[in-house]
Amino acid sequence: MLGGIGAQELLLILLIILLLFGARKIPEIARGLGKSVAEFKKGAKDLEEEIKREDTEKSSPPEKKDLAG
Repeated sequence: MLGGIGAQELLLILLIILLLFGARKIPEIARGLGKSVAEFKKGAKDLEEEIKREDTEKSSPPEKKDLAG
């Protein structure tokens, strides 16, 4: 996924991030990113369940109503 990124390049990227945001801000950014990923996964799971529910409702035969009474 990361291709040719080695240890030196990764260390340089982390150093630049540390300089840009500061040591105190990095945990806040990571926490926010973690919450965002969790919300995205929850939304994707909910959407998948809704699609499955709609598919089962469409594939099941309609119920017959008793008109006698």
